[in-house]
Amino acid sequence: MSTPYRLKTWDEYVAAHRRSIDDPEAFWDDVATNYSWRKPWTSVLEWDFVKPEVKWFGGGQLNITENCLDRHLATRGDKTAIIWEANDIDHPSKHITYRELHAQVCRMANVLKKHGVKKGDRVCLYMPMVPSLAISVLACARIGAIHSVVFGGFSANSLVDRINDSQCSVVITSDGIRRGAKNIPAKTVVDEALPSCPTIGCVLVSKCTDDAVPMQAGRDHWIEDELKAVDAICPAEPMDSEDPLFILYTSGSTGKPKGVVHTCGGYMVYAGYSFANVFQCEENDVFWCTADIGWITGHSYIIYGPLLNGATSLMFAGIPTYPDATRFWQVIEKHKVNQFYTAPTAIRSLMAAGHDLPSRFAMPSLKLLGTVGEPINEEAWHWYHEQVGKKRCAVVDTWWQTETGGIMLSGLGDITPMKPAHAGLPLPGIRTILVDQQGNELHGEAEGYLCIDFPWPSVIRTTWGDHERCRLNYFAQYPGRYFTGDGAKRDADGFFRIIGRVDDVINVSGHRIGTAEVENAIDEHPDVVESAVVGYPHDIKGQGIYAFVICDHVRTDKDALRKEVIATVERIIGKIARPDKIQFVSGLPKTRSGKIMRRILRKVAEGEMNALGDTSTLLDPGVVEEIKAGKGMIA
Repeated sequence: MSTPYRLKTWDEYVAAHRRSIDDPEAFWDDVATNYSWRKPWTSVLEWDFVKPEVKWFGGGQLNITENCLDRHLATRGDKTAIIWEANDIDHPSKHITYRELHAQVCRMANVLKKHGVKKGDRVCLYMPMVPSLAISVLACARIGAIHSVVFGGFSANSLVDRINDSQCSVVITSDGIRRGAKNIPAKTVVDEALPSCPTIGCVLVSKCTDDAVPMQAGRDHWIEDELKAVDAICPAEPMDSEDPLFILYTSGSTGKPKGVVHTCGGYMVYAGYSFANVFQCEENDVFWCTADIGWITGHSYIIYGPLLNGATSLMFAGIPTYPDATRFWQVIEKHKVNQFYTAPTAIRSLMAAGHDLPSRFAMPSLKLLGTVGEPINEEAWHWYHEQVGKKRCAVVDTWWQTETGGIMLSGLGDITPMKPAHAGLPLPGIRTILVDQQGNELHGEAEGYLCIDFPWPSVIRTTWGDHERCRLNYFAQYPGRYFTGDGAKRDADGFFRIIGRVDDVINVSGHRIGTAEVENAIDEHPDVVESAVVGYPHDIKGQGIYAFVICDHVRTDKDALRKEVIATVERIIGKIARPDKIQFVSGLPKTRSGKIMRRILRKVAEGEMNALGDTSTLLDPGVVEEIKAGKGMIA
């Protein structure tokens, strides 16, 4: 793909990175000129990481959908923008051209306007991976509404939290969600949530499964009927560069999910730039990111990044093991996928399903393999490179976060060196550093806390409705720097390897889940007095959830109790947060001041019983011996 800012050689990367460090404002000024702006910016950057306050391309006006759609119509109008592959293997695929996508986005935007949605309003989307989800996201952006996509596996309670925090006025959903062999009653979940959501006045429902669902007169409307009543012309709303584009909720170390806010101009510039350089797409390539749009990866690298570059983006509604563990390889063969971007947890599960299964499929189209969501272990990296890529595909092990908006550490296609299980080098414009616990910068080969000491265009601007929480979570630990919350190692060549979270967040299959959020859910069970949750190594998921649970009375039916606790978590958060292991205990290791010693619980969960350290200062050292003995363990 001919993109002026796409780097094509190692020397170009070195020069671009050096320039981005020496003169970052001039560097990003040049990158931003590759987009269409309604009004040019008057200042490139204003920033203060202490407050924190960051403004990119101040005074500039744009609409991101004009850059994703309108500017491609003259030269790429008939090119496929989105390929949709259904959950069920016998369901026909769909190819949507840029011209068709533009018209459908405009129609959906007019539906939203018909129901009173205007610039600055928040719209919640709770949908399966179908084209109408991508269309609805872009329709929100078209009219300046702020979209808040909630992953379709979350519970009604989780939906309530997110809708009420951002005060959404409209929910866009579907009759149901088919994921693998499972059916998620999406509309039923929404109906269960809405009595606790007073700001919702309208529900737009897409027909995806043809399940019979109740429709409340005056509130609920079928999208397919609504689209017939509007036309395909909808001028894009001019947006200031720093106007919010979307809110995306992510788990934190406290129980309440936090709404990460990204803005129109900076997010657009970085999503487009990072996509072009990491994945090195050519004009006729097919790019496939297997993520769900309910997560940041789907936002940046299914919708915005590919469309900003005029690429063809494959959107998949299924799971890697349905109807069997060859589904990914079938899809790659069928659509001649060139760049394939998935999670280490999927790679490990497919590796376990059959070491040589990929060899049964013709996949010569593959040029690049990517990983996202968590650090990939070396065994999985080598299998991916050798069995899927046949040792001819570059592997990019990307590291980034919901809060960063785009990829921060990665190889750039095949123009930068690869090291198994290493995220690699910082992208141009990214100043990654390591610090010790006191915040002193570490140089050369080192292991420490990963920080970023200069803003990039898609850095988080705030957490919705609670800027102090944003400051405390990301900028207060090491003043003047953005703290990622991850530990990392840097080798002699400057390559970074991510070690993992250093706070109370567990990375389950690439999804960040706060321990406090799971504990709060477990504690809702009527028999539970207190719980403590930690992560432990899991062969497939990367990290599993291990819960230590205290009950108010002894129950002999431990298996039934375990199922009840899991059901409670699924009801409050969703199946994604269900504990993998539960150990019923009579007490937790606490200091005399009442603090739970999670370090000890992590060691127990990891099976390192002889590395617990000094426990003599605990309020009740005997608790540790009981926990070590594993009484009450339900695996």
